[in-house]
Amino acid sequence: MIELNEFSSFFIPLTATALALISAIFILRYHVKKSTQKTKKYHPIGTSHLSRVLNFYRLFDFMTDLSRKYNTYRLSSFFGSEIFTTDPAIVEYILKTNFQNYGKGLYQYNIFKDLLGDGIFAVDGEKWRHQRKLSSYEFSTKILRDFSSVVFRTTAVKLGRIVSEASASNRSLDMQDLLMKATLDSVFKVVLGIELDGLSGTYEEGTQFTDAFDTANAITSFRFIDVFWKIKRFLNIASEAKLRKNIKVVDDFVYKLIKSKIERLNNRHEDLPSVSEKKEDILSRFLELKETDPKYLRDIVLNFVIAGKDTTAATVSWFFYLLCKHPDIQEKIAKEIIEATQVRSNSSIEELAAKVNEETLDKMHYLHAALSETLRLYPAVPVDGKVCFSDDTLPDGFSVNKGDQITYVPYAMGRTKTLWGNDAEEFRPERWLNENGHFQPKSPFIFTAFQAGPRICLGKDFAYRQMKIFSMILLGSYKLKLNDESKPVRYRTALTLHIEGGLHLRVLPRLSYEATVNA
Repeated sequence: MIELNEFSSFFIPLTATALALISAIFILRYHVKKSTQKTKKYHPIGTSHLSRVLNFYRLFDFMTDLSRKYNTYRLSSFFGSEIFTTDPAIVEYILKTNFQNYGKGLYQYNIFKDLLGDGIFAVDGEKWRHQRKLSSYEFSTKILRDFSSVVFRTTAVKLGRIVSEASASNRSLDMQDLLMKATLDSVFKVVLGIELDGLSGTYEEGTQFTDAFDTANAITSFRFIDVFWKIKRFLNIASEAKLRKNIKVVDDFVYKLIKSKIERLNNRHEDLPSVSEKKEDILSRFLELKETDPKYLRDIVLNFVIAGKDTTAATVSWFFYLLCKHPDIQEKIAKEIIEATQVRSNSSIEELAAKVNEETLDKMHYLHAALSETLRLYPAVPVDGKVCFSDDTLPDGFSVNKGDQITYVPYAMGRTKTLWGNDAEEFRPERWLNENGHFQPKSPFIFTAFQAGPRICLGKDFAYRQMKIFSMILLGSYKLKLNDESKPVRYRTALTLHIEGGLHLRVLPRLSYEATVNA
């Protein structure tokens, strides 16, 4: 994984100097254009590129501060404006009401295409509609739901055994790192039908892929703030040379798997696979639909991997962190798990996992609420934006021009008192429960962790299922504590909201711990 300090000695000072000069040009251009646009009304300029660079290490909190002051503001540039908002009416307008006028656009496509190609998270128009239709059908099937649940339970048990070993030897562990490996193992099994086995590290090619994919993802994220990335890509130097090298490792690995799947499907009359082998994982199901272009399948696979790996692992990491800071809530969830599964005091991890099924998952209202509360405060994707395709007027009466980017900020929205009350910054799962103690969802235009409208996350239910299964198996067996209570926990500024430096925990066997307390 690329670390920020590799870039800071060169990137921050050079960018700050360049942006100071460019900002002066932008301001002059703004005043020149202003006289020709008297009939249009624009949001106030709230910040500059220079300010964003200087506040990069606390960028999402910086954006939250600005949102409290302006609600909706803009950053003007030579190429147009970028509008930032926490207004649910604007969010609904761009994600649903006038959906056709807002999309990824060439700006985001150019940033993502080297890694994600023409996958669903990088494209608009017919390419997006085609993939959305196929993916929506596949995600709605009972076969895929049941298969994924088995995969999630199996992976959670493997993770639980590693946690058990750490508990027995009284050593700390980096839970975020383990969750990253566990979720990647899960998504590879669900998407490709293969055992990556990142948790044990026995699959060398899989480990090389994981490292290359993480590095490529990190460098792609930096493109959003690296004004020189196109030059570096053209010259094939610095971070862009590293990106190209790692994407080749990723491609070689994925294309090899796709080729193997296609060959096995073509030869099925000689070596007929079982029904489950050829139909349960997503790649096999796409092949059954006669989607056999390797490049197309490569893009689909990597888009599903990037969606299902970091986001879920990051959310569960923040969830466990919050439970360590709020031990009373951790105990309340553990009690709910024990009551739902009726697990015995001497049950093993495997016995507990066997009782984590659709019936018991449906009973976990408080767990579901606590996970949603985590996503409210620490959304896996802290900012998300769309490009305006033609001049428009937003619901608040302000204008937006063709080519402008409108970015809504889930991180800031979750901390907005007008949306969540005066206790908006408090971790309080009860805000998601009705008078009967049952989970009650919020408007997707206020709780934007999974987007909304036609682009609402297809894997939302899968994400909740995986997070709940992992949480039930681990929290039903162990009590979690921070390894160092005095050490501050911060996020790393990137496309997905990871904990900087990992989440270092100590674990105690829950049942033996409670027996000791009650003795």
